[in-house]
Amino acid sequence: MKKLDKLIIKTFMGPFVATFFVTLFVLMMQFLWKYIDDLVGKGLDTTVIIELISYTSANLVSLALPLAVLLSSIMTFGNLGESFELVALKSSGISLTRFMRPLLLVCTVVAILAFLFNNYAMPVANLRAKSLLYDITNSKPAFNIKAGVFYTDIPDYTIKVAQKESDNKTIHQVMIIDHTPGGGDKVILAEKGTMLLSADKRFLYFILEKGWRYEERNNRSSTTPGELIRLGFREYKKAFDLSSFAFSRLDMGLFASNQQMLNVRQLDKAIDSLYKQEKLFTRTVNAYITTRYAFYKWADTGWLAKAPPLNAASFRDFIPEKSLRYTLERTEQNLRDGQNNLEGPAREFGDKHSTLLLHKVEWQRKFTLAFSCIVMFLIGAPLGSIIRKGGLGTPLIFAVVFFVIFNIFFMVGEKMARKDVMATWSGMWLSNIVLMPIAMFLIYKALNDSNLFNKEFYLRIFNKIKKLFRKKSPKPTT
Repeated sequence: MKKLDKLIIKTFMGPFVATFFVTLFVLMMQFLWKYIDDLVGKGLDTTVIIELISYTSANLVSLALPLAVLLSSIMTFGNLGESFELVALKSSGISLTRFMRPLLLVCTVVAILAFLFNNYAMPVANLRAKSLLYDITNSKPAFNIKAGVFYTDIPDYTIKVAQKESDNKTIHQVMIIDHTPGGGDKVILAEKGTMLLSADKRFLYFILEKGWRYEERNNRSSTTPGELIRLGFREYKKAFDLSSFAFSRLDMGLFASNQQMLNVRQLDKAIDSLYKQEKLFTRTVNAYITTRYAFYKWADTGWLAKAPPLNAASFRDFIPEKSLRYTLERTEQNLRDGQNNLEGPAREFGDKHSTLLLHKVEWQRKFTLAFSCIVMFLIGAPLGSIIRKGGLGTPLIFAVVFFVIFNIFFMVGEKMARKDVMATWSGMWLSNIVLMPIAMFLIYKALNDSNLFNKEFYLRIFNKIKKLFRKKSPKPTT
């Protein structure tokens, strides 16, 4: 490896590592902002939050890499251009493509590593992140009784306290309504009480003072009034089971069949199995139609085009008047039965086909996101040599613009592929297909030392146009 290659690679790796982690942090903040309502107020342990962030960060690597490659390549070549090192290299006879070559090799290695990461590490991270996020979003909020508000999160109980002191334990004017099955509602009223948690946080104890306990003993289904019992107490201890608030983990195997949890080999097997199921549905429907409706075998013979036109009046002429109503009812009933018998398989076929499209989209995603690293470099390198601005300001603006374009076309293409509007390969590769000609155009302009992003270039063009209009405008006559 020559000194020039080492210099360029060394100049590139610093910004690449920095921008990668910055991009990953920004994407992680976007995820947390989206699910902040599901995470706050549930008493989750720090280890659970760290685990979720770790797995989610692994899922965002495939999006952070292209943006990091784009931004770092713009910064690298912008810094070389701003310090006139590009001019010195070109004046010594070294072309732009020559000093792009080592970084193109580096980005190719990054793309290969990105594919391997997407294929082997990403499914595992997806499985753990999705299952953990499902467990968190479906867990109950942490136990928190507020003054003046009916609290109903404990199963079969409604609790209300009029006042709660600053120690978060002492409560006043307590009302507890017990809805447990097996009899009428039980109501407990107390002037004062204390809330205590057990050592394992499994139970919550209410130690109540100076109150009454009301209970109606009767059968709920009975219409006759029951016996009302009132008991006074100086101190009464009530225990509540808080096991429903404990954070529990489901078996991750429940999510293992999702297409995001599979690698390329597993996706190939799943796609092949779904194709076989589609063919089975087709054979089932064809067998049903051919055996039930005899006209189906003449559908492609052209007999309908040769037959004379048949209108409603001539159709009625063939049927006796006394049998017309019966014939029409039987015809309507047969059509309704056929529609009902085909609606179920049609819905099931649609679901299977949608699942097939999702698997094919996921298969393409593993390749298209990896290849986008190379496309982003082919855009960023010539763009940096054209704008000749280092630092983070100007390169960040151009990087954000092109990444937004990439992301828009990627999302649109993926949506159209999922809806079967476009073929899955063309939908998932749409962003790269759109950006590749732009990359070739920028390389051509950079090789010719274009002033594409130089404001003085556009100012000179504007002045020439202004002078041209001045010459054409007629002079006022005196």
